[in-house]
Amino acid sequence: MPAPDQRMRQPANQTLLIDADDTLWENNIYFERAITAFISYLNHRTFSAEQVREHLNHCEHATIKAHGYGLSSFRRSLINCFEQLSDSPITPEKHDRIVSFAQAIADQEIELLPNVAETLADLATRHRLILVTKGNPDEQADKLRRSGLAPHFAAVEVLPEKHHEAYLSLASHHGCEACITWMIGNSPRSDINPALAAGLHAIFIPHDFTWVLEHEVVNQPPAGQNLLELAAFADLRRFF
Repeated sequence: MPAPDQRMRQPANQTLLIDADDTLWENNIYFERAITAFISYLNHRTFSAEQVREHLNHCEHATIKAHGYGLSSFRRSLINCFEQLSDSPITPEKHDRIVSFAQAIADQEIELLPNVAETLADLATRHRLILVTKGNPDEQADKLRRSGLAPHFAAVEVLPEKHHEAYLSLASHHGCEACITWMIGNSPRSDINPALAAGLHAIFIPHDFTWVLEHEVVNQPPAGQNLLELAAFADLRRFF
């Protein structure tokens, strides 16, 4: 994936669709800490930590399919995993302890990634910014409010899933011209590949702790579309 060159700088009035979790602010590191604490608490006598984590991944996949994204689904996944792997029934005390791992995420302050606030403020003077995230609408709206970034966005979309049909619908709803619309995010599965499949350009900003269920090989862009990779969110200012 090529990096942007100053000579490639895009004209004003592009539409920038921007992911939230692990693109604008830290998110998955808090889930990883909760999972580490959960695995330590389970302290399984037969399965390794890696095997417990793999089982939890399967629980999360099933829970998301049935109940969607968000902390309530994560809590449900932890409880299901514990019940399936534990040698003893889950007591009220154990239930409360498991729930506390997820609650620690809810209590976490919003930590913006480096230079995000000033970069968004600058981009918003020249382009239309639309926040495009997925998850529980109330949770995502609360995170956006606490981040202080809401004034920079012309619109906010919280989707149940980010597949190419969702991007097509979003682009139609907001009157996005594909030739000047870019999806920006850290997830190959949810941000990059489906946006390319929907005919949009994409900019991949990898995060060291992207959720394992979001991992996927980044596709090559179809003819006439652009795919770039940036090291940091602030690098967008060199391209837009």
